[in-house]
Amino acid sequence: MAKRKQKQPTYEEKGVRYMMCTCGSYVSVDETAVDVKCSHCVTMIMMNKYPHEEPKSYKPTGRPAGWHFMKEFVDKDGNVFHKGKEQPKLFGTLPSTKVQPKKKTKRRTKEQILIARHKKKKMALKKAKKLSKRKLKNKLIDEEKSNGVKR
Repeated sequence: MAKRKQKQPTYEEKGVRYMMCTCGSYVSVDETAVDVKCSHCVTMIMMNKYPHEEPKSYKPTGRPAGWHFMKEFVDKDGNVFHKGKEQPKLFGTLPSTKVQPKKKTKRRTKEQILIARHKKKKMALKKAKKLSKRKLKNKLIDEEKSNGVKR
């Protein structure tokens, strides 16, 4: 195999070989290198060959979110869909589906959360107190029955 002829000028410094790129900057290379391109030149070549294209953006269809999960959906044009699949035989036979938007729940503030937690604990204490009173009353009734005392 014949050796390829070296194109760019080179120099060696401290045992490292440097070769000049077409733009004029020097790049460290191996002993067998014949030609070199720096990272800047490679980037320029790639940008010329493959220019930056904007990705395809979302285009709304006018249908509500989750329409393809509905058992039956009819859009404004009269197209009928069953579980997201179009039924061309039923075109224009049904009235368009009216979708009501979900009501948004308001987020509770920290204060409201604390108040709700306090009420919950209060109710639990009330129930526990009521239950203990009932147990005490039943215990007294059982003692009276065992002693033979009538009320």
